[in-house]
Amino acid sequence: MHAITRLSLCVGLACGALLASTAWADEAPATPIKPKVMLITMFAPEAEHWIERLELKQQVRVPGLSAQYPTIRCNTRDVCLLVTGMGQTNAAASTLALALSPQFDLRKSYFLVAGIAGISPKHGTIGTTAWAHYLVEFGTQWELDSRDAPKDWPTGYLGINTQGPNEKPPLDYKTEVFELNPKLQAKAFALSRRVSLSESKESAAWRLKYPAAPANQPPVVTRCDTLAGNTWFSGTRLSERAEVWTRLLTDNKGEYCTTQQEDNSTYEALLRASREGRVDVQRLAVVRAGSDFDRPEPGGSEVDNLLKYADQGGFVPALENLYRTGNPLVQDILKNWSAWEKGVPEA
Repeated sequence: MHAITRLSLCVGLACGALLASTAWADEAPATPIKPKVMLITMFAPEAEHWIERLELKQQVRVPGLSAQYPTIRCNTRDVCLLVTGMGQTNAAASTLALALSPQFDLRKSYFLVAGIAGISPKHGTIGTTAWAHYLVEFGTQWELDSRDAPKDWPTGYLGINTQGPNEKPPLDYKTEVFELNPKLQAKAFALSRRVSLSESKESAAWRLKYPAAPANQPPVVTRCDTLAGNTWFSGTRLSERAEVWTRLLTDNKGEYCTTQQEDNSTYEALLRASREGRVDVQRLAVVRAGSDFDRPEPGGSEVDNLLKYADQGGFVPALENLYRTGNPLVQDILKNWSAWEKGVPEA
């Protein structure tokens, strides 16, 4: 979750322009492009504000990118943008294709993943933007149909090679949890914490269904952790499992608040490239914006929270707030490159 929001709401956001223009991609550059910032989005609506407002007009076709989004877009100020395609497979394949491409020199580039997500009412509201510290993979678990699970299990999920839902797994896959650079997270939050975030009439009304803060308050910029998995989940029990799972995998250091599909896959691709000296994975930041709640208000319908997600009115504000929250980091890197080039400055 919550790529559900993505597919049907592309209409009216100039998504077609992003795709149609790729036929005019520039030829491969004579020397590698050296972006100061590489933006990573997952589908056209997430990319649109960045493309328009940062004037990302140059296009470079990179072999191995998604057939739907086959080019990297750049501007004259050393900012570029990748659209990976949605889901774990697209994110991993596209990110690694870019990271290994000789057309780009990414050794000093900062990467910013900016995408929409479901959000927990315990940590935010519709339109809230959250900088992540931990990336947690939700899909790498054993699963029983909940109707067949022991009656004292809250769901049918448990860690692989464990004996129960509250036992930490051995992390054999090596992709179950990643820790982002806390210094970069702190700097990104410090730069953006006071930005004004947007709401729609629908989202402002919807949040009032929730009885407590921060769910019923206007959106703000925050810090908490994000959960990835290709299965779009919704509802109180699964969201509570996400909370437990995040605490288990981070040894009680992480706080789950947003749910999406791609971020562990993107990180793993950059990690592999980092081991080859192609990128510096410590220069990755992740911000997610809540486009809908991950569970209904108390007494609300669990089914309707999933099937009628669009009624929450959070899609357009979330896209706007991604730009408002992420752009201060982008601009600070560009303005103060002499400091950023050497590593993350002090917050």
